[in-house]
Amino acid sequence: MTEASTLASWTRALRRQLDGLGLDSAALCREAGLDPLLLDDANARYPLSATTRLWQLAVAASGDPALGLNTSRHVAPTTFHALGMAVMASGSLREIFERIVRYHQVVSDALELELRDVGDSCELHFRLPPGGSAPAAEAIDAFAAIYVRTCRNRLGRSYAPLAVHLRRPPPADPQPWLEAFRAPVHFAAAEDVLCFARVDLDRPLDDGNPELAAHNEAVLRKRLDALQPDTVGRRLRRALEQCLPNGEPSAEVLAHGLHLSLRSLQRHLSEEGSSYEQVLAETRHALAVQHLGAADCSISEVAYLLGFADSSSFSRAFKRWSGQSPSQYRDSLHGR
Repeated sequence: MTEASTLASWTRALRRQLDGLGLDSAALCREAGLDPLLLDDANARYPLSATTRLWQLAVAASGDPALGLNTSRHVAPTTFHALGMAVMASGSLREIFERIVRYHQVVSDALELELRDVGDSCELHFRLPPGGSAPAAEAIDAFAAIYVRTCRNRLGRSYAPLAVHLRRPPPADPQPWLEAFRAPVHFAAAEDVLCFARVDLDRPLDDGNPELAAHNEAVLRKRLDALQPDTVGRRLRRALEQCLPNGEPSAEVLAHGLHLSLRSLQRHLSEEGSSYEQVLAETRHALAVQHLGAADCSISEVAYLLGFADSSSFSRAFKRWSGQSPSQYRDSLHGR
């Protein structure tokens, strides 16, 4: 099993916090087995074992168990590259967290995120992948604080979540966590979870920029694709993206283009827990979201680009995928 990894640029925030405390962050990086020069590579990644070791050394050197909370102050949108920019351009907090869930692996694949509606609240769960090692508790603190800080940047500095659940053991002094989140904090929890009011997540933000968000999503999709194993499903998706503007291709034609028989294509997809119809629908849905975010692309043009015979067929399909018509989805991007 490949070890989980984290974007190297994320470590820059921790280094700034350590340097501000008068500590030698470069020496601590080297002691943890991290090459400080990789911070200059936008796509470089550090293994989880080494970043966890850095957090341990940093807490010991600083004597600050709340180091993760303080480190979150040094994170800027550009720390997470295209994801940070897509988040800043989002039209609601729900859009923000949906994008974070979709593309979190670009930043770190040490966690799996899930956004779940529960009554009048919405929960963001941080889960360990099956068989994965747990990140440092301070790293979880930092991510949670970053997400709450993101909400405050968009809704106002007084914003607070409903509650915060952390797996970390109760600290000797919980006050830094209470001050950072301004909400009830439950330690030694079964899972790391942020709880928000649904009404807050669905409130339109007047400074969203759908075109900028769509542009950065395109960058993120390519980066996420580059991080994944090159499965038959992924090869099929790339082939569909090329072919759809010329009309919906047959499975037989695409199988031939992938140098497979139709039966082999179906078998490989089944082994991956998928099917031709599922990959086709997922590819069309992802492309539809991208195209609908562009103001200069009409709904009939989107239908054409996705290989539909007409816009009514596209509208019916999009409603199956998202529960909204294309025009309703586009209006929601602009807060209408």
